[in-house]
Amino acid sequence: MEAMEVDPVQHSAAVVPVPAPAPAVVSVPAPAVVPAPAVVPAPVAAPLIISDSGSSTEVDEDEDAGGGERGAAPLALLATWAFSHNQRRAAATQAPPTRRRVRQGFRVHYSSQTAAPSRGFPDFALRAPAADSERRSSSAEASESDEDERAAVRPAPPTPPRLDGSDENARAAAAPTPAADQQSEEKEGGDDDGAPGVQPPAASEDGGDADTCSICFEAWTAAGEHRLAALRCGHLFGFTCIKRWLAAQRSAAKCPQCNKKAKRSDIVLLYASKLRAVDNIQHESLKRSLEEEQSLRRKAELESAQCKLKLQVIASKYDQAQHELQEMRARTVQGGGGGSWTSSSSSQPPSFSSSQAPAPYSFHDAVLVSSNGGCRVLAHCPSLNCLLASQPSPQAALLPGWGVKKVSLSHIRSSQYVPIHGNQIRALCFNRQSDGLLLSASLDNTLKVTSLPSNAVVQTYNAGKPVWSCCWCSDEPTFVYAGLSNGSVLLYDIRDTSTHVQEFQPLRSRAPVASLCYVPRAASSSFPCGGLIAGTLEGACFWERLDDKTYKPHVLPLEAGSCTDIQVETESRHCLVTYRAGRLHPTTRCVLMALTRTPAGDGGEPPGCSCSPVQTFSAGPCCKLLTKNAVFASPRGDGALVCAGDEATQSAMVWEASSGALLQKLPADLPVLDISPFAVNGEHFLATLTEKMLKLYKWK
Repeated sequence: MEAMEVDPVQHSAAVVPVPAPAPAVVSVPAPAVVPAPAVVPAPVAAPLIISDSGSSTEVDEDEDAGGGERGAAPLALLATWAFSHNQRRAAATQAPPTRRRVRQGFRVHYSSQTAAPSRGFPDFALRAPAADSERRSSSAEASESDEDERAAVRPAPPTPPRLDGSDENARAAAAPTPAADQQSEEKEGGDDDGAPGVQPPAASEDGGDADTCSICFEAWTAAGEHRLAALRCGHLFGFTCIKRWLAAQRSAAKCPQCNKKAKRSDIVLLYASKLRAVDNIQHESLKRSLEEEQSLRRKAELESAQCKLKLQVIASKYDQAQHELQEMRARTVQGGGGGSWTSSSSSQPPSFSSSQAPAPYSFHDAVLVSSNGGCRVLAHCPSLNCLLASQPSPQAALLPGWGVKKVSLSHIRSSQYVPIHGNQIRALCFNRQSDGLLLSASLDNTLKVTSLPSNAVVQTYNAGKPVWSCCWCSDEPTFVYAGLSNGSVLLYDIRDTSTHVQEFQPLRSRAPVASLCYVPRAASSSFPCGGLIAGTLEGACFWERLDDKTYKPHVLPLEAGSCTDIQVETESRHCLVTYRAGRLHPTTRCVLMALTRTPAGDGGEPPGCSCSPVQTFSAGPCCKLLTKNAVFASPRGDGALVCAGDEATQSAMVWEASSGALLQKLPADLPVLDISPFAVNGEHFLATLTEKMLKLYKWK
């Protein structure tokens, strides 16, 4: 039932009733009303709006100017009608009518009412005014008011007692509203769905909030991580935003808009075509294309670096060939066109020997070990088929110290970092048992044995001094040696975890022991003795091992004050001694020496041990670093090769040990610090280590 609007008439004592034609009145009987005691008029208070869900009809009743007792009799019609011409004109001169829109489902309740309005059908009288122009205008006005669902209410005097006993219409009065409110409400008009005054939210021209996520205020997408999603309550969000929101609140998760409980399983992806979402399919496709392009670019850069290294090798070979060709032409001209190569080493060109073609090694691969530098020593593990390079910890802030980086020879890539020491590592070596036990010496005063299969340190010895070098005993697998910074050498038995077994005191100076090499016993050889060669910065001493506890020292005749490294080739019983440049010798020299056994003296002196130079190699004009060189058996099986780093040219030089001829220069970006020859599946390789890079060269 629609709400009816009736213009109440405010009667005044000064107005004289004017006779009018008797209108036809249709009265609706009101329900029985229980009489109530008279109520004293109270000051008009602010109206209280009470929601009335039981009825959608609002009726404004007339109020009389005079007061009277509330009676139990039915409502009596007034003698003069509210719609008379003179009354309306007189009322219009007193106060302008104020129109007020009453929303559907609400009632006006004043605080002076003693009882809440009932939900029953209201009592009212249908009054038909005289058929004149004013009646027609009033009817048109009333119908227009019904159509717009607004009620015209005049300012109400203090509420007098009603003649009827209806509790529902006893205290109803309308409060005046400003004219500005009237104009704004008239502009809003009625709604199509019949709900007066309720307007749907107007969407902005560019979509407004309908296109953006209420969490991050970014536009939704049709694909990708920020695609449109909804909860069970119906609110829309970006998928990543609502997922993070619910994950952050855990069990107390709620919808960001309505605070309804929600969980991760309530998220539903939407595929509605009418919802506006940013089309980022092309953006995602371009992003994937960019990632693929970046991957291809990195691969191309790596291939370019490898090609540059190969180009350097080829350029070096070309320069070497050009130099040899010029020398051959010069010899041919000097010999009258019939010059030939002689068998003596002095008549051969210095670049290669007569029995071996130039450039026996070719570049195979390169591996970046440490981008920050700090690599020092290198070792090969045959049992695990890998190379180990010492380096500082790549995560120094979280895990300080030093360790080794494994470089797999199967895939030629760095695989794992193993932390071992707290300071710089100076030496690494493996035993001949192929059990994966790594012996390492460090400046943190410790000597450690590490099991590489389990990547764990199994034994630690505190030497009390910085340890500069170490090696295994080839004749006794449980013995290890440690060279200290004060010139002494300690012997440890890995079966005894407490302390060292024996100490070898220095014979002359107390310079640090820079290198330790063990020479195994040989039954048939010019030097059958076994023992330890300890090389210091002032010289070298050979500790001959007579039995498990007895060692006899022999001072080797080396140049004092310039020795930096000693390496031994066990099969030929040769040792390579490196001397740094000085006043007498302006270049770094690598002297190949043969260990010799002196016969017993006539006076009953026991036989002694010594060494004699065999070949000398020049390795550049400077030697600022304590680099390690190598002497090893030739892959051809007919002699030995010597390899040493040249700091001036940042390369590794390879010589033939017997003739002293330079076979090849292996280029490097930085000074070569360590060299390690090894064999894998019958193929021979040579590894060179710089501060950052490990390079592999393959024997042709």
